[in-house]
Amino acid sequence: MPDTRLDLDRIRAARRVIDPVFLDTPLFRCEALGRALGCAVSIKLETANPVRSFKGRGTELVASGLSEQGRTAAVCASAGNLGWALGWSGRRRGLETTVVASRRAPAAKLDRIRALGAVLELVDGDFDMARERAASMARQRGVRLVEDSLDIETCEGAATIGLELTRRPPDFDTVLIALGGGAMATGVGHVLKSLAPEVEVICVQPHGAPAMTRSWHERRVVTTDSTDTIADGVAGRHPIPAVLDDLLKVADDAVLVQEASIVTGMRMLMEHAGLIVEPSAALGVAAVLEDPGRFAGRHLVTIICGSNVNLDDYHRWGAGRPATSP
Repeated sequence: MPDTRLDLDRIRAARRVIDPVFLDTPLFRCEALGRALGCAVSIKLETANPVRSFKGRGTELVASGLSEQGRTAAVCASAGNLGWALGWSGRRRGLETTVVASRRAPAAKLDRIRALGAVLELVDGDFDMARERAASMARQRGVRLVEDSLDIETCEGAATIGLELTRRPPDFDTVLIALGGGAMATGVGHVLKSLAPEVEVICVQPHGAPAMTRSWHERRVVTTDSTDTIADGVAGRHPIPAVLDDLLKVADDAVLVQEASIVTGMRMLMEHAGLIVEPSAALGVAAVLEDPGRFAGRHLVTIICGSNVNLDDYHRWGAGRPATSP
């Protein structure tokens, strides 16, 4: 079992806390996508829930803990999905939720946060600037700052995906995981390396937001001055040292992919699996497109982590056009 901040017993216990609406998401073989990519492909569909992303697993643990402590408020920075999930989990437990986001965040995500009754504050700049503002607000108000990936609940909530993947002896040999802050990668990776160590864990990030991938390869925190990618959900500039330490122990590889491959991956998921996804969810398919020889003859699982995408952007990127082959 890898020596990380995560604990397998706590992850198992998390399933009793998380609303079942987020658990046991579909896992199915997509033969059409596999034929197009030249390998066997199974999809773990983390968008089949009320917030359309995996983030609800972690926010359920956060909100439950705050409620047990008698706390009534929380603030977070979000590219959109975490804020929506925290708003959903917080509303069920009577928590006042404040979300700080970039003005450049997809309008669809911001609208859904507002619809839950959360307080939404927009800042100029990117996610890391939103994170700085959220931290300042939490200090001033004396409320809980929810930090995705740093807070262990977000990682162990995401890790329950790994428990579902390993419910039976896996017939797959590779799992492709979108890499942003690292909650899903470290969580799922921890479970896989504990229960199915023969499965290769590959993290995928855009060339336009490479900080965590570069950090993994150099085994030290590497920051970037800016990001330039349509995959807003993974576009951080400042990796968290403790999360990187965990990632180094559970990831077998971390790769970067081009924007064009992300768009093609989105098109292929729509055409071959009937899924409209946000760019971050297509990173796994993009990795296969860029290195088909590596995956030929293998059986991989790609985790579809979110489907919160503005449809105008989706069509503007060209993701709605047919893509019959890589």
